[in-house]
Amino acid sequence: MEIEVPVREPRNFGNITRHGRNILVLETVLVTIYYPAAHPSKEQKKTSRQLWLGRPRLSMAQGYCKFASMPYVGLPLFAPTFFTKLPAWRNAPLSNSIPRRTENDANEPDKERKSKKHRLKEPEDGQSKPVFPLIMFSHGLGGTRTMYSSLCGELASYGFIVCATEHRDGSGPRSIINHPEGFEHVDDKAKDAKGHEADKGPLKRKNGYDVMDYVFPKDNPYDTAPGSEGGVDRQLRDDQIDLRMAEVEEAFHIVGLINSGRGHEVAANNLRRKGHRDASSHGLEGIDWMRWTGGINMTSVTALGHSFGAATTVEMLRHVDRFSYFKQGIILDIWGAGAKPTESESMRHKLRMPIIAINSEAFAYWPSNYSFVQKLTSEANPAPTWLTTIRGTVHISPSDFVMLYPHVCSFFLKTTVNPRRGIDLHVNMALEFLKLIQPELTAHIAHAFPKEDLLTGTATQLDDIPEAQLHKPSKEKYTAARLRIDHEWMWRLLPRLDKKLRAKKAEKDDEDGRFPADASEVWVHNKPDDGEIEKFLNRDKQAEKQEMEKEKEHTGTNQDKDAVAGAEDLERNSTKGGYEDTDTKATSATDDSEKTKADGAEDSRGVIQSGQPPPSNGKKETGKEELPRVQMAGLEKQHSARSAISPIKRRRDWLSSG
Repeated sequence: MEIEVPVREPRNFGNITRHGRNILVLETVLVTIYYPAAHPSKEQKKTSRQLWLGRPRLSMAQGYCKFASMPYVGLPLFAPTFFTKLPAWRNAPLSNSIPRRTENDANEPDKERKSKKHRLKEPEDGQSKPVFPLIMFSHGLGGTRTMYSSLCGELASYGFIVCATEHRDGSGPRSIINHPEGFEHVDDKAKDAKGHEADKGPLKRKNGYDVMDYVFPKDNPYDTAPGSEGGVDRQLRDDQIDLRMAEVEEAFHIVGLINSGRGHEVAANNLRRKGHRDASSHGLEGIDWMRWTGGINMTSVTALGHSFGAATTVEMLRHVDRFSYFKQGIILDIWGAGAKPTESESMRHKLRMPIIAINSEAFAYWPSNYSFVQKLTSEANPAPTWLTTIRGTVHISPSDFVMLYPHVCSFFLKTTVNPRRGIDLHVNMALEFLKLIQPELTAHIAHAFPKEDLLTGTATQLDDIPEAQLHKPSKEKYTAARLRIDHEWMWRLLPRLDKKLRAKKAEKDDEDGRFPADASEVWVHNKPDDGEIEKFLNRDKQAEKQEMEKEKEHTGTNQDKDAVAGAEDLERNSTKGGYEDTDTKATSATDDSEKTKADGAEDSRGVIQSGQPPPSNGKKETGKEELPRVQMAGLEKQHSARSAISPIKRRRDWLSSG
């Protein structure tokens, strides 16, 4: 489902200007939520599928062409995407079933096993519905919320809810920002007359919506390239990350509202409905919001990002005080130059959570970037960390582009891995990582995960891999952009013969004839030591045990103090009582007895506790603490959390998205 709502606190970020106006402004947040879905009911209206490119399609294609520096010339290349739709139903019901265990279905005929009644069943633990783990996704430069639909949709098919945010920080090719009726723009006039100038692109403001195109740094439009002479525009990228983190916070707030039973409020404020720009006439019609209530785990969330989105993910994981719900991170081919340097962070904002870094082979040959990823894995210690590389992949391999244009990627970028297999390797490693470091979170769905053991292989450093097995470009200008294929035409025209010849060459180069990295699809460079994962999993139990011991010590100290204080009071009273006559003592004792009875009577009625003032509203206590709410921009914020989880289990057929 597709949601765009006004944010709680509209504001500017930094002082990046265009024509004297700040362009990094947070006014609304746009997300697409991918989730496991049940088949639509007969009563529900005809289901549809969301467009991959978005509306208006021609305008969005022009935005992509501008980002790729091919204005109008590249429009024919995007023509096929005009009719491409996401492989998911729009606004389908949230699934309330889990997949059967594959070993239980082994004896069933294939035809029966493929039917819905044999594929799904009710949760085993007696719960009325499962609770889904949540993943917050952040796209990279030139990306959108739908450009990673294969990756996000595949994760959703395994039993995760994936919330993909579309960043309006000038990192996407083009995004439409809708405004509600009576909307007033944030004062975006630059504080400094000059500010930090970006490219001289248009400041597009229309009646009811704005258009945000990709922002190129002034005088250094390609600061992302490895050989950029001007280096990275540090101020622009840092301000963009700050805006991105605020957008993720707003997106998480939306998911929290849906999970707390207030999805109807989100639907009422949704700007992606009929009458708004780049919106479907379906809006959020047909969604049973009660079915979503309590169905999302909001306390152990996974942060996932690609490229610049991976840099955003790292920064969120560093700020535990602000993003306390993130417990682990998955970074795909991180653009290290876009992230904030590790030495610039204080000890308070050090990375201390489990992460897995999945590199493309093309980015692995970028020395400074690879070194940065190694530093990240070291920074996260003592938490378990992995550093891996998928062979034959390039930077855009996690996105849908390799699925839409497989031959273009193969001929021009020299990818050697099958595009679908590349997506599966990213997903399978992410699932294996979550299963290892969050066994309780994935307990009900882990049996459906692919069992490839991609992260348990022998650690192999990049420098130790024979050159014959590498696809490193021979020219420096192609670093991080493409790969190299030896004897390319034989590899394309006679693949079987080429495979045999390569195997013989590898056997000749290595004395043993079995180099671990030769036959593997994934290189594992760093992984946790033996026992490190178990130690990490037991840390909470140890911390809880220490906390209980401290509490006992604190309680015992207080009791000793109370005993001493009571003895002193008794001594003072006995001394004072020597000057009182018998009648006074008797009267005092009677008064104390009556007071105790009165206190006991009040306690029995549940109105007031002994020694505490009565409630100011004069109402009886219900035993439940009211949750605080904040009303802003037509939405209310309710703080709620769930500690118990029971996620569903995977099957590919119950995927849905906005």
